[in-house]
Amino acid sequence: MTREQYADEALRPDSWSSGQVSDTRTGEPAEPTDSHPRRWWGLMVIALAQLMVVLDSTIVNIALPSAQRDLGMTDGNRQWVITAYTLAFGGLLLLGGRIADLFGRKRTFVVGLTGFAAASAVGGAATTPGMLFGARALQGVFAALLAPSAMSLLSTTFTVPRERAKAFGIYGALAGSGSAIGLIVGGVLTEYLNWRWCLYVNVPIAVATVLGALAFLRDHPGHSPGTRLDLPGVLLGCGGLVTLVYGFGEAEPRGWTDPLVLALFAAAVLLLAAFVAWQKRAPVPLLPLHVIRDRTRAGCFLTIMLAVVGMFGLYLFMTYYFQVVLGYSPVRTGLAFLPLTAAIVVGSTQISARLLHHLPPRLLMVPGMLLACGGLLLLTRLTVRSAYATEILPALLLMGLGMGLTYMPVFSTATSGVAPRDSGVTSATVNTSQQVGGSIGTALLNTVATTSSTSYIAAHLAGPGRRGEIVRQGIVHGYTVAIWLAAGILLLAGLVAALMVTAKAPKHGTPAKTPPPVPEAVAEGT
Repeated sequence: MTREQYADEALRPDSWSSGQVSDTRTGEPAEPTDSHPRRWWGLMVIALAQLMVVLDSTIVNIALPSAQRDLGMTDGNRQWVITAYTLAFGGLLLLGGRIADLFGRKRTFVVGLTGFAAASAVGGAATTPGMLFGARALQGVFAALLAPSAMSLLSTTFTVPRERAKAFGIYGALAGSGSAIGLIVGGVLTEYLNWRWCLYVNVPIAVATVLGALAFLRDHPGHSPGTRLDLPGVLLGCGGLVTLVYGFGEAEPRGWTDPLVLALFAAAVLLLAAFVAWQKRAPVPLLPLHVIRDRTRAGCFLTIMLAVVGMFGLYLFMTYYFQVVLGYSPVRTGLAFLPLTAAIVVGSTQISARLLHHLPPRLLMVPGMLLACGGLLLLTRLTVRSAYATEILPALLLMGLGMGLTYMPVFSTATSGVAPRDSGVTSATVNTSQQVGGSIGTALLNTVATTSSTSYIAAHLAGPGRRGEIVRQGIVHGYTVAIWLAAGILLLAGLVAALMVTAKAPKHGTPAKTPPPVPEAVAEGT
């Protein structure tokens, strides 16, 4: 396959893209429109796998203090329980997506599940900090195979707009609420069993999901046999993403002007710039640039990245607020997030999924971001004695509804109209946007909160008599300042969605259009 054949694109609009150039090209086999009879069972399998991956982003956070005591980790090293997973997952997503396209989405999905379960078992049995760090890195590697293959299987299985809306509504609900569920499950397991079960719990889930995948999932052909992996693209793209994520991870403890942090950011910029330059001339690029040139799709990537920054601000600060300021137990902290989870599910499955095939996606995304922003603005009024029912619960409900309205149309629209051979890497780009957003949110908002808290305490601490009270007030002050910033970022996400996501409502009850296939001789230029 030559670069010219790969780059050949059909010059007619998708059914959803408001005149944008289609990513499904002449010569590309049309996506099958026959309904897979077991597709809804397949959705349950994909949803369970997605839940497992999202759970793991927060479930280990609850277990970290216990694991640190048990394994004798130092305060300086404990961050690697999180960082090892984040680096591997965020850095290898594009590679995982392209592997799914080249070697089969179902096969990659099963390999990812199996490896993730094995790494979880190793982590649960860890006897040294290094063993746990290594297991967490392996979890990230296999999650990078699992996440994009799951979304691309969903995208290629459900092509009829009404069914696609329902499927992505469920997927979006899990993507948005899985972190909160992880806090609940992690709290219960840590409090009533021990921290190791926060890793062991993945094993039975993965085994059940593998069996379900073998029974119910069906793959569609993507690339032609013999297509090779873009190794220079892998080195440049994955190297750039790993460096970028690591830079954000080091920015919070070291400071944004630290020489190492600046060097990491500079290296990331150079690597990613070289990656883009190489993708323009690679015979079969790791990330075909037409995937991100489409205005609507680029708007979806940017919207979800900014939305995750705000969502991370909520989880990050409210988890500490509940436990440190209000004195909640881990289980009670998890339960405090339940209304948020319920609101995300309602917003995604009962509102977005019902309206997406009638409304343009941005008419869901923009109100969603405004609602979520409103929820964060309510949280800027937090004090050390805020009442849950009257001051915190309304904010969580608004935030949940807003995120539910946003996640589902972003996932569905970003992966719609993509050629089968590019569905894996497109799904990986959605996941990468989320991961980069999470890294930015953690580093940026933590820095703002810490700086604001320090300044407040220094200005108000007049003597040792009220030190404890002033410190608590300073912590909450730092949270509220950072939440103001997160609210502004969500407003920016809404603006991006309004200006860039120009897709129209999908036609009711008809599959996404694809160009008709042409004879093989024409496609091959013979």
